[in-house]
Amino acid sequence: MRRKGWTFLSNHGHVLVCLADDPDMRLKDMAASIGITERAVQQIIADLEGAQVITRHKEGRRNRYMVRRDVRFRHPLEAGLRVGEFLDMTRRRPRLRQLTRPWGRPSGDADDLERDAL
Repeated sequence: MRRKGWTFLSNHGHVLVCLADDPDMRLKDMAASIGITERAVQQIIADLEGAQVITRHKEGRRNRYMVRRDVRFRHPLEAGLRVGEFLDMTRRRPRLRQLTRPWGRPSGDADDLERDAL
């Protein structure tokens, strides 16, 4: 039996990639890009802050996030990999701006992501 909709990255990884691409990204926009709820994004950001992978800076009414590139991955299988190395690898692809429909929903369009060249 094949499972549809799985990805290589967890939602934590997706949030980290979003924050590295745009430190000022709103939670609402992040949730829409990833295909999860705003509340799930809030919980993931709290996890990443608790693990000291990101820091939050208040700028007026908005938050700005800084990714700590020197932090090592937590799982023993990836323990030698630093967050910055992972993010460098993700930047070798077109930058995803926004999904035109919720992630995982079928479409007749072959190219259902809007892309920017980095």
